Amino acid sequence: MVEVLVTRQDAPVHPTKSKARPERKLHRGHFAFMRALAQGLDERASWDRYLRLEGEHADLKTVRRTIAWIRDAFAAAARREHKPGTARLILLDPDRFAAAPALPTLAEFALARGLEDFSEAEQIEAYEAAYSSGSVGGRGGQGRARPSRRARVIDHQLQALRWLEDLVVQDPRPGDRVAAWLNPSLAARLERAGLPTLCELVKRINGIGARWWVQVPGVGERKAARILEWLRANESVLKIKVGDHAGVPRAQLTPTALAAVVPEATALVPYEKFVLPSGLDGQEGRYRAPPAKCLIVAANDHEAIAAWLASKRSGDREIGELSSTQRSYRKEAERLLLWSILERRKALSSLAVEDASAFRAFLADPPPNWCGPRHHQRWSPMWRPLEGPLTPAALRQSLIILRSLFTFLIGQGYVVGNPFAAVTLPPQPQRPPGSSRTLTFPQWDHIDSLLHVETEPGRRLRRGMRWLYATGLRLSEITSVKCEDLEPVDYETAGGGVATGWVLSVIGKGGRRRQVPVPAELVDELENELARHGFERQVGVPGNQAIHVMARFDAGLEKPPPWSASGLYQAIKAFLAQAAAGLEGVDAQQLRKASTHWLRHTRGRHALQGREGQAPVPIQVVHSNLGHASVGTTSMYLTTEARRADEGDAGVGASSGVRRKRTSPGEGGAGS
Repeated sequence: MVEVLVTRQDAPVHPTKSKARPERKLHRGHFAFMRALAQGLDERASWDRYLRLEGEHADLKTVRRTIAWIRDAFAAAARREHKPGTARLILLDPDRFAAAPALPTLAEFALARGLEDFSEAEQIEAYEAAYSSGSVGGRGGQGRARPSRRARVIDHQLQALRWLEDLVVQDPRPGDRVAAWLNPSLAARLERAGLPTLCELVKRINGIGARWWVQVPGVGERKAARILEWLRANESVLKIKVGDHAGVPRAQLTPTALAAVVPEATALVPYEKFVLPSGLDGQEGRYRAPPAKCLIVAANDHEAIAAWLASKRSGDREIGELSSTQRSYRKEAERLLLWSILERRKALSSLAVEDASAFRAFLADPPPNWCGPRHHQRWSPMWRPLEGPLTPAALRQSLIILRSLFTFLIGQGYVVGNPFAAVTLPPQPQRPPGSSRTLTFPQWDHIDSLLHVETEPGRRLRRGMRWLYATGLRLSEITSVKCEDLEPVDYETAGGGVATGWVLSVIGKGGRRRQVPVPAELVDELENELARHGFERQVGVPGNQAIHVMARFDAGLEKPPPWSASGLYQAIKAFLAQAAAGLEGVDAQQLRKASTHWLRHTRGRHALQGREGQAPVPIQVVHSNLGHASVGTTSMYLTTEARRADEGDAGVGASSGVRRKRTSPGEGGAGS
C-alpha cells in the first residue's frame, strides 16, 4: 500500500489562485477505493477500477496526493458532523497495528498436545483453557481468537466510511463545474479551453466527436478516454448523454450514424432536420397561390424549397448529391426558413415586404446564438446557420438568391408575389476577381518550400495545396474528383518528340464538364501514396478508380474516404497562418488572409503572367481550365495585373523574395 503522509487538518490540500474555485466533491468511487485499501485489496487494480479518471497509477505523486486529499476530505466531513473521533479513526493506518496470530484447528491442537484419543468435549475444554478464546464448536472446527486491534480498526473504518458515504456523496449535475469532479490540473485545462461545466464539456464532445480533445491543450487521447468513461458511467444521474459517435473516429462513422446525432426538431437545426410546426408550415400561407394551379408537388414551404433546389441539379449528379451551387442556395433558403419560423413566427409563404426588410437587417446583425464557426459540420449539435454579420457583398448575394427563390415559386404557381423584389440591395463591390486575393510568385515559392512533412496528413496537405495551385480547381471540385477522372494523353513536345501527360475530367458550375491538365509529377506523387498504403500504383487500374484524389489514407479503411471540403479548407487555412509566422509586412498579411480560393485566383494570374522558364498561357486556355462562364471574367486577371503593376506592387517581394521577420542581433548574428 502506498505510504500516505497525512497533512495538517486545517490546511488545504490543493491551494488555488482563485478563492472562487469550487470545492471538489466526493463521489462513490472515492469511497469504494478507500474501502478496498482498508481491506488490503490490490491497490493498482482498485485505482484502475475506481479512480482511473485521476490519472495513471504509475504516477505515484498523483496517487499519494489523491489519497491524502480523500482522507482529509473524509475527516473534514466527519468534523462538520461533530464526529471528531470518526475523523481521527478514518486517518488511522491499520498497518500500524499487528495482526493476531493464527490459531490452530482443534484437530491440530489435540495432535500437538497428545490428546487425539480424548473425547471431543475434553479436547475443547483443554483448547479453551489454553487460549481463553471462548467456545469452539463443531467437529474439527477452526479456533476463533479474539479479533486483533488491526482487524477492529479496519471494521470500524469500514462502518465509518459507509456512514459517511450515505451522508456526503452527491451525484453530478449538468451545471456543476468540472473542477468539482475532476482532477484539479485536468479541470484547469478544460476551463482554459472554454469548458467550465459538465454540460459544456458534453456539448463540446458531442459537437466535435472522437477527437474533441485536440482543441484542449494538455489533454491527450488517454486523458480524453478517461473523461469519456466517467461521463458515460454517470449518464443516468447527469441526464445528459454522450453520443455513441463520440467514441468512434470520424472517418469510420456512416452517414446514418452521423444523421442520428441531431434529431429532427423545430429548432436551430439544418434544413434537412427542421420540422415545420403545425399552423406555420405554409399550407395556409397568406400569399399562397391557388393550389389547383401549382405546378410543383409541394404540400408545404419546406417541400417548396426542396423543389427549387432540385431544379438546380445538374444532369450528371445523383439524386441527393448536392452541387456547390445547390449547397449555396440551400444555405440562404435555410436561414430564411429558420428565421421565419423561430424569430418571425410566420410561414415562409406568409412573408411580406416588411418581413424581407427585417430579414435583411437580421443578416447584418444576427444574435450570438445563431452564429458559430464555419468548421462545425451539419451533423454536429454545434452547427449554426451563420458565422456572424454578413459583409455587404455576402448580404447582396444572399438577397439575390432569395429573390431567385421567390421568382421560381411565383413561376410554378406556389405564391403570388416576391417580397424580396422590393428590398434594396447593397451596392455592387467594385473589385475584379482576385484583385487582392492572389499570391505573388515568391509568396507561393515560400509556401511550397514548407510542404515537406513526411506523414500521411502532411503529404495529403501537400497534395491538396499543389493540386489546387496547379489546376485552379474550386474547393468542391478538388474534393470530388477521383482516380477514374484522370486520363493519360500524348502530346508533341517543343522538340518534336512525343510525351505523355495527364488531364482531369471535372464537372463544374452548371454541370459543365471540362478537361484540366495536371502536371505529371503530381500524378506520380498520388501513385506513390497509393502504393505506400497497399494499393496498386497505377491510378487507372480498376481497383483504384473509385479512390478520391484527396483520399484520407490514414483512416484505416479498405476504401479510404475523401477529405471533406471543410476539412481541406481548415487545414489549408491553418497551414497558411503558420507559413505567415516567419514573414512580415504585406507578405504576412496576405498569407494570413489567404484561403483555398486564393489558390484558384493565383493559378489564373500566374498562368496568364508567366515567369522565368514558363511562357504565359493563352487566355482561351486559362478560361477553359478555370471553367469561367465568360472569357471576360478570365481577362480581369490581366486587368488586375496591369493595375497592380501601375501601383508598383505587382511584385511584392519579387526582387528579393518574400520579406521575412527581422531578427535581433542576439538571434541572427553577423550577416543574418
